[in-house]
Amino acid sequence: MPKTIKLEKVKEKTILTAIKQGKIIIYPTDTIYGIGCDALNTNSVLKLRMIKQRSMEKPFSIIPHSKQWVQRNFDVNKAYISKLPGPFTFILRAKKDRLVSNYVTDNVNILAIRIPDHPFIKLIQKSKTPFITTSVNISGKPPITKVSKIPRKISKHVDIIIDAGELDRKPSTIVDLTGNIARLITR
Repeated sequence: MPKTIKLEKVKEKTILTAIKQGKIIIYPTDTIYGIGCDALNTNSVLKLRMIKQRSMEKPFSIIPHSKQWVQRNFDVNKAYISKLPGPFTFILRAKKDRLVSNYVTDNVNILAIRIPDHPFIKLIQKSKTPFITTSVNISGKPPITKVSKIPRKISKHVDIIIDAGELDRKPSTIVDLTGNIARLITR
């Protein structure tokens, strides 16, 4: 069974150690509950794909450790980056291949970036590693806004659940910035 920690009782060292060890974590965002792991740890990424029952055709988004990292590694207008943190996911073209595990995305230089506006995310960013952020649900099912609603078939495979109470928002807005113009992707 996973360790459930109330948000106000979270210890920085516990989370940073868990990320470094490749643990799978369910956590609050500014919209819904997310699930993620170190995006450089191939074993963890594959386990997350198994938990979500998600094929390689559906890439994961990542939380970068800083906006500067995004600006150094991606072709992106600063106007978009200034909207982060916030309820947006930007699909970007990387300046170089493989900034994350091969199992995060099947396209070597396209990656989705998201920085949720929630205090817990700042702790994830302190790990200084790209971290997967995806909704905590089976692919194709509704997102989860309350820890008690997490299906057992997911929770039994994770290591830590951060409980911040009920989140009653919609998933982030996805904007594809890989072409010549921004394209809003509807869910």
